[in-house]
Amino acid sequence: MGGPSADPDKLQVVCPSCGQRARFARTRLQDEPRCPTCKHPLLPGVPVALDPTTFDRYLRFDDLPMLVDFWAPWCGPCQSFAPVVGDIASAFKRSLRVGKVDTDASPALGSRFGIRSIPTIALFKAGAEIARQSGALPKSALSAWLANHGIVHDAA
Repeated sequence: MGGPSADPDKLQVVCPSCGQRARFARTRLQDEPRCPTCKHPLLPGVPVALDPTTFDRYLRFDDLPMLVDFWAPWCGPCQSFAPVVGDIASAFKRSLRVGKVDTDASPALGSRFGIRSIPTIALFKAGAEIARQSGALPKSALSAWLANHGIVHDAA
């Protein structure tokens, strides 16, 4: 398997548990697909902790857009924003990957993306950054921001 899937009916994702790539029909999104290697859910609906290796793996091999929260453990606004990011990961689990980059633990990623303030969120599609927003947002504002960039809430 190379980069993102060229077949619009298929979806390629990176397993958040073991890091293996899995491909399945988009029609199976509602079926809670599991990794063929480790059997864990492929779309668990929780943010994934990212480091330089995993970050690049998701950007290169995952067909879903990815929202990345750049944060640090000592940052009060980051701490208050964390539950919002978690809610978004759950509400959008079939249409969006949500990752978190601890800029203290992975300063190279913060530097690579020119992160000047935290929290900062960045939205990636097809491996490229398409939007960025600094500062904590309420869930409604973050949902609207995602919608403005073509990412819609999962259907119930």
